[in-house]
Amino acid sequence: MESDSRKRIALVTGANRGLGFEASRQLARLGLRVVITARDEAKGREAAHTLANEGLDVLFHALDVTSARSVAAVARFGELEFGGIDVLVNNAGVMLDSRSPSASGVLPTELGAFERTYDTNVLGPVRLCQALAPGMRARGFGRVVNVSSGLGQLADMRGGWPAYRSSKAALNALTRMLAAELAGTNVLVNSVDPGWVRTDMGGAQADRSTLEGSDTIVWAATLPDGGPSGGFFRDRKPIPW
Repeated sequence: MESDSRKRIALVTGANRGLGFEASRQLARLGLRVVITARDEAKGREAAHTLANEGLDVLFHALDVTSARSVAAVARFGELEFGGIDVLVNNAGVMLDSRSPSASGVLPTELGAFERTYDTNVLGPVRLCQALAPGMRARGFGRVVNVSSGLGQLADMRGGWPAYRSSKAALNALTRMLAAELAGTNVLVNSVDPGWVRTDMGGAQADRSTLEGSDTIVWAATLPDGGPSGGFFRDRKPIPW
């Protein structure tokens, strides 16, 4: 990322733990000021406090990505406090299918699971992009990272976890459309598959640490001008949609 007299500001959703927390740490280590956001204010503040104690430039702001009012509030905060958000990492996500043993396919999965999943995994990023991307475009700089999943790849789509899988496929479509809409503005938009990571969602048997999983997220969040946009990446390399 090119230097600038104004310190770049990154906002990471779902950053109180797991991938979001580690991505926040690594972005701050690279010299960005990071706004850690989470629905749970106590856990979010604790996460920010932990990283601040490491000497990192982080702060917390409450954010519920399913609430238009909450998204508007964090966008106003970014404008008033910093003059805008430069980097958006859409990391917050839910996987509600796994809560029901009968949710092995589209037909047995209750419609509410789809609605709640899409509200967080798809509409959450839409709300934030609509709130923050216009400012990025006006300033001539922005990076949007949509944290997706290999489970959302149409090239390898199978059964199981239908709400989660389809929400990540929809998030990838959003990446493509937004990248096209912002082409030529120096706002780069990409999807990232972090792999199978040891988090509350991924489970203890996953083969990657949060540091390994966050690497491509941080890479995409700090791309130089002229970097790729509208891509889907794992381990910093393009992968099929």
